[in-house]
Amino acid sequence: MLTTRFVNGAPNWLDVGTPDIDGAISFYGGLFGWQFQSAGPDAGGYGFFQLSGKTAAGGMQTTPEQGPPSWTIYFQSPDAEATAKAAEQAGGSVLFQPMDVMGQGHMAVLADPAGVPFGIWQPGQTKGVDVAGDPGSLCWAELYTPDIARAAAFYNQVLGWETEGVPFPGGTYTCVNPAGAGPDAMFGGLVPLADDPSEAQSGAHWLPYFEVTDTDATVSKAQELGGTIRMPATDLEGVGRIARLADPYGAHFAVIKSTPQQQEG
Repeated sequence: MLTTRFVNGAPNWLDVGTPDIDGAISFYGGLFGWQFQSAGPDAGGYGFFQLSGKTAAGGMQTTPEQGPPSWTIYFQSPDAEATAKAAEQAGGSVLFQPMDVMGQGHMAVLADPAGVPFGIWQPGQTKGVDVAGDPGSLCWAELYTPDIARAAAFYNQVLGWETEGVPFPGGTYTCVNPAGAGPDAMFGGLVPLADDPSEAQSGAHWLPYFEVTDTDATVSKAQELGGTIRMPATDLEGVGRIARLADPYGAHFAVIKSTPQQQEG
């Protein structure tokens, strides 16, 4: 389960790069109730999407040279420099070298062996997002990859992830959790790219999931706001009702109304 009790290897930040930050503010504000707060004149236009004053994500306007519109998920690292070196040694690459972010922490953007970008955040004054798992915030992260075994080995070497196969109708889903944290700390999954034609068209990528109170209403609102439906609302037994969407500029994300998990004992 994704929470703000951050541990090394778990998601602790995410942001969207978009060609139209004002348009993105309008879209996500209408969809999730987010309000945008600038990070200040020295932040290059970067700012924070907030829910009731709590930061749920970041965002900034980007150029085509910086890549297509997309969400980037960041994972906690105790040492961004060491993690970047480990990624290179494990067959990945460094897209943006580790850098200090105004004393708030150190960040880097890396790529796994399949070329999928992901971020690293070494906490400083900013530990991570202020809200996770609640409606309008990140609750799950999914990697679509051509080679599950290679991806699992890479992220284990770089971030210490452990994997566990969880049976689902029609097959097995590979869940991931931080080192030594056990299944209760699962925060995401690895999915074979070939198993999902709609995602395969996009190539290997990370997909963030946001919790919502009503999946169908969110899908309708996304369309109304200029977004597109990539996968209509669908029930997954024991998991929840999910849908995959894209914002008006093409950044992919998913939403889910999670099924309440029964507590044992």
